[in-house]
Amino acid sequence: MKSSPSDLFAGFTLREKSKLVVLGSSDSLSETILDLFRSLNFIEHVSLASLIRPEISRHGSLRLAASDNATFKLVRKWFWSRKPDAGFVLWDFPATLLQALTLDEWLDVRQENLDVVFHNEGSSPLTPLSIHYRNHGLLHRATDIASVL
Repeated sequence: MKSSPSDLFAGFTLREKSKLVVLGSSDSLSETILDLFRSLNFIEHVSLASLIRPEISRHGSLRLAASDNATFKLVRKWFWSRKPDAGFVLWDFPATLLQALTLDEWLDVRQENLDVVFHNEGSSPLTPLSIHYRNHGLLHRATDIASVL
């Protein structure tokens, strides 16, 4: 008998205030893992791509929308416009240690914390970004989602 994503989360109570980050591209995650993340439908799912798409439509340029300054601006706008302490699954951001430190500062200002940071197996676990989250005890492999949650 095949288990459903909700069965895999049966031992863990995710709160509406849970804050999860998925490092690396979702393109390299299996459909099963993606289905597990999608089953977290009671918290907001935000991807960098979803924030950039409207900017591309407005400006007609991927290069402008994907620049570092534009990335920070878009994510900052999303972060500060959400309800305080609202939960989320954040995809593809942070992608650098500087972005992670910035996100940490934003969370600190709001007196919030990340609950879990997942990385996919296509990403080396020894990048400065993954080491940062490992040092904070937050880093887990995406394939471990069922056991972590």
